[in-house]
Amino acid sequence: MTSEITADGTTESNQIGERDREGDRPAAKHANLALFALAIGGFAIGTGEFVSMGLLPNIAAGVNISIPQAGHVISAYAIGVMVGAPLIAAFAAKWPRKRLLWVLMAAFVLGNLASAVAPNYPTLLLARFFSGLPHGAFFGIGAVVGASLVAPTRRAWAVSMMMSGLTVANVVGVPATTYLGQVLSWRWPYAAVGILAMLTLAAVLFWVPGRPPEADATIGSELSALRQRQVWLALLVGTVGFGGMFATYSYITPTMTTLAGFSETAVTGLLAVYGVGMTIGVIIGGRLADRALMPSLYGGLVLSAIVLFGFGVVVHTKPGAVLAVLVLGLSGSLLIPILQTRLMDVAREGQSLAAALNHSTLNLANALGAWLGGVVLDAGLGYEWPSRVGGFLALAGLAVALVSGRLDRQAADRVTATEGARARRGVG
Repeated sequence: MTSEITADGTTESNQIGERDREGDRPAAKHANLALFALAIGGFAIGTGEFVSMGLLPNIAAGVNISIPQAGHVISAYAIGVMVGAPLIAAFAAKWPRKRLLWVLMAAFVLGNLASAVAPNYPTLLLARFFSGLPHGAFFGIGAVVGASLVAPTRRAWAVSMMMSGLTVANVVGVPATTYLGQVLSWRWPYAAVGILAMLTLAAVLFWVPGRPPEADATIGSELSALRQRQVWLALLVGTVGFGGMFATYSYITPTMTTLAGFSETAVTGLLAVYGVGMTIGVIIGGRLADRALMPSLYGGLVLSAIVLFGFGVVVHTKPGAVLAVLVLGLSGSLLIPILQTRLMDVAREGQSLAAALNHSTLNLANALGAWLGGVVLDAGLGYEWPSRVGGFLALAGLAVALVSGRLDRQAADRVTATEGARARRGVG
């Protein structure tokens, strides 16, 4: 595979191998089924990731620990994501991608079923860590597979269709499994996620086309992504830019109850509104990225900054709060397919690793945003302030993105100058 720098300074990956030949791409119907299979996996993973947040009191009572200790269950999963994403993507480089997707989802099944039957707190922590290991790699490999199923001009759209499963999980899967856990037991949601993951196994088996591994794929070729400066800049954009959204979302419940006057039970509905915004945003982001990748990245970060700076102002009324939560979800998820595609473009031979690292970045952004939001709250400032901190983080992400875009333009200018010099020598 090679990378060419286009006239506007962006970097576009051109796959020379099997997967990008027009004749090798499946028919639209079969491509859509494959993307649907990947989206089911995203739905299962998204439900499994977020359901713990709404069941912390139930989990704490179930394994005889405090609620703060139960929060470590969420942290264990996030650590699993950050560890598993790069390691699996690199060391499984020579695996056929369909087989790897199947194995990753099988591991996710085992992790969630183990969570459902965990007899004590240490076992539950270990099960949640194991459940997180395949998360980032599944999304990263799935993004590469999804992009390979469609024409190059629709790659970001394909990525957004896969990611839509993750966002729809926040609309349907998380509220439904949270209710299940509150009515029956905290164990049942993990069992339900395991069943959803089993459905994904069948869907991947029947609908995702099998491809031989790329002949030149090695651990070294995947790790080569880490030698690309633009990869690190894209990861930094994600860490800082998404950190702004998480600085707000981490404290959404007390913000809504304190500033907007909602009851705690009503916050569940607001989280579904947030999920609707995420679903809309990820679809729009995929469309925009296919048309103009870097301008979409700049615009998305500007929009995110505007939303975050205005969030603390408009949430003092219930209608304003509902609108703010919807737009918060939209502006944050808009960036997901954009950054995912950007990483795949600049990674060259290490696309799978770079795409998987995007999800490690999201978890790091979650930790960064939650920590900075907590800093301003501990300083005695009100719940209007985490979102304002988030606005500055979005602007910092924009600054990094502008630096990355400038490097692209400089590289394009050098290519143009070199080609011009060669043409003049040829004429002479």
